[in-house]
Amino acid sequence: MKRVLTALILIPLVLAVVFLAPRWLFALVAAGVAFLAIWEYLGLAKDCGANPPRIAVLVATVALFAGSFEWPDQSSALFGLLCLALFVYCTFTRRPDNVTPDASTAVFGLLYVGFSLVSLLALREDTNGPSLIAFLLCIVWAGDIAALYVGRNWGRHKFAPALSPNKTWEGAIGSLAGSLLVTVLLLLLARQLETWNSARLSFPEDTWYWLVLAAVVNVAAQVGDLAESALKRSAGVKDSGTLLPGHGGVLDRVDALLLAAPVLWYAQVIHQRF
Repeated sequence: MKRVLTALILIPLVLAVVFLAPRWLFALVAAGVAFLAIWEYLGLAKDCGANPPRIAVLVATVALFAGSFEWPDQSSALFGLLCLALFVYCTFTRRPDNVTPDASTAVFGLLYVGFSLVSLLALREDTNGPSLIAFLLCIVWAGDIAALYVGRNWGRHKFAPALSPNKTWEGAIGSLAGSLLVTVLLLLLARQLETWNSARLSFPEDTWYWLVLAAVVNVAAQVGDLAESALKRSAGVKDSGTLLPGHGGVLDRVDALLLAAPVLWYAQVIHQRF
């Protein structure tokens, strides 16, 4: 019940931010989510024996979002600069035998959480940016719900037992089917809105393109989920945090997005180039 109530509260708020919030507010919300998620990641890193500089990593995360908001075309360069800054900071603030694990976890955290979620800002800057982000979120949500339902009822063959014992191949296939189904529904809704002279939801490419993209994003989301499970197992914890009742921590809720969002971003970049 806690899981359902939390979802019923958060999903409308998230969609309202995606479609209605001004650019600065969307960036602020995304930065806030990244801030909380990377805080939990740093806790996992500490449980694994590393001690990355929390304040420095959090400052770098905020700087990455602020810089990407102000100079969207320079996100990659800014990310590289901040990674070097974190490395130098660890060099002079850590004992020599701790520099490698502390600097590595700090830089990886900025990549894994910060740079991944910054792609949301880039996606929203696209011509149909809000629709792209709604597409992304619905793919992830539908895939997650379908995997849970199918896996619990028909799951028999373990998918990655070393990382997540409850995941099955049946659940993974159900997740893919759920994402494809919600894609069809989104396309139908967008076409219906067009007949009402509303461009709030827009998917200008052919249907096959969005179905292929949905499949790619779904696979990335499932891998992202497993990747975070691996991090938690290495730290010996079940959840990354307890902030969201019934859902664990913020990192637990955005783990799929951490791979799905940049994959969608890169797919759009490649598509626009060719």
